Amino acid sequence: MPVFVINTNIKIEHDAVLHELSQLCADMLGKPESYVMIQINDQQKLIFAGSHQPAALCSLTSLGLNQQQTAGFSEKICGYLSSHLNIPAARTYIEFKSPERSLFGWNKSTF
Repeated sequence: MPVFVINTNIKIEHDAVLHELSQLCADMLGKPESYVMIQINDQQKLIFAGSHQPAALCSLTSLGLNQQQTAGFSEKICGYLSSHLNIPAARTYIEFKSPERSLFGWNKSTF
């Protein structure tokens, strides 16, 4: 049930980026892409360090997220955002969340 959300102040051509981020998250987390959800909120009113330059506020939510892997996840996500969307890693925040299975619903139940 990985969910990746990106909020950014730039315009994004959604289709390709949605598919690329979906595959990246599935590969990175070792989970089937059939469970991955991606949300892009582009052209947001977002300022970072007093500047309107490209920036991103992201969150990655996944059951059983391994805290010892989050630095590597940050490297991969920032690398993608930098190389594909020209958002510098130094202008990207990522929040990692790992909810209890009983606190995440799906298909009329919880995980």
